Amino acid sequence: MNLAWLSLGALFTAILVSCTTRINVGVLSVALAWIIGVYFGGMKLEQVIAGFPSQLFLTLAGVTLLFTQAQVNGTLDRVAHIAVRGCRGNAGMVPVMFFVLGAALASIGPGNIATAALLAPMAMAVAGRAGISAFLMAIMVGNGANSGSLSPFAPTGIIVNGLMARFGMSGWEWHTYAYNLGAHAMVAFTGYLVFGGWKLFRYRYAGEASEIAAAAAGSNPAKEESKTRFETPHWITLAVIFLLITGVIFFNVNVGMGAFAGAVLLALLRVADHKEAIRGMPWAVIIMVSGVTVLISMLEKTQGLALFTDLLARFATRDTITGFIAFVTGTISVYSSTSGVVLPAFLPTVPGLVERLGGGDPVAIASAMNVGGHLVDVSPLSTIGALCLAAAPAQVDERKLFNQLLAWGLSMTVVGALACYVLF
Repeated sequence: MNLAWLSLGALFTAILVSCTTRINVGVLSVALAWIIGVYFGGMKLEQVIAGFPSQLFLTLAGVTLLFTQAQVNGTLDRVAHIAVRGCRGNAGMVPVMFFVLGAALASIGPGNIATAALLAPMAMAVAGRAGISAFLMAIMVGNGANSGSLSPFAPTGIIVNGLMARFGMSGWEWHTYAYNLGAHAMVAFTGYLVFGGWKLFRYRYAGEASEIAAAAAGSNPAKEESKTRFETPHWITLAVIFLLITGVIFFNVNVGMGAFAGAVLLALLRVADHKEAIRGMPWAVIIMVSGVTVLISMLEKTQGLALFTDLLARFATRDTITGFIAFVTGTISVYSSTSGVVLPAFLPTVPGLVERLGGGDPVAIASAMNVGGHLVDVSPLSTIGALCLAAAPAQVDERKLFNQLLAWGLSMTVVGALACYVLF
């Protein structure tokens, strides 16, 4: 029992560190797993290392490499600029377009953070030029990017689906994606209506479509025109992405291995800078997820995970567990990494929660964790919210926007809990 408490204390320490410092919690988790497992638990080093998620690591590395190449060679940037031009000056359509574009891009592979990093500067600049509230635009961009985060092709979706499959919940990939997409669409468009988005349809942006896109990039229309032309490298990149998605959906191709093959093809054809793409991969997130998974695996061996599950089960019943767990994961996610820390820590408790509560739907509980953890991520303390805040136009009061986004993120802990209680 003492070893169980010690290992659980290590998990709580990792979560606390992830909320309060810039230390990569994956590195800390590996160190804690080694010290507690070997020197307190009497395990062999091989037993601790066995918890490293090799398949998850390779899948994340392959997918992120392919889509980093697509970002480095400008393919994704051109897709975004064409979407901006498609609004043709209709102010009301611009936030809607950025939500749809964020959902689409995040779903096909780059994931929520990469998509937000790509779109936030453009979206916030257009908001400033078109007279759109920066807060409203941040809600639409942030939730749009997050809505596609649990796609089977996106890094977070790969993490979540891998964890769920490991604990007997395989085959729910598209349901998980749809639940998250629906939840974010609901809160985003509710915010769009509440904060006056519908009023924007009365106005038209004064500039031409090319000028809107130029405003987004801080350039002139002539220069911006070149950013919307697809050339041979971009068509090849899109074709490779299309082939990967087709192979995964219809031919049961492993998404990670298929992505590696696609990345090699793009490198051989010299349509993307391979070295730059490798440097640009989100290594910090990959290390974070892998390291926390090693620590969770050690908790399983020391009964620390069972102890954690018991603690959670004390505060909920079969009827309230989905709302309760959505609130808990959401509250922690306001300050910590949803995909790197919160979900790897909580999803493994699902089977035990069902057992201790005397029944329940494990997929519903897992979905509540997924949705509750992601709905809060437009908070400025989260990466996506911070990206929107950093891209705010000069005339925007940054402190006011910070407070608005923080209030929105905190309110989503309650909204997510209520929504998950009703839906799941």
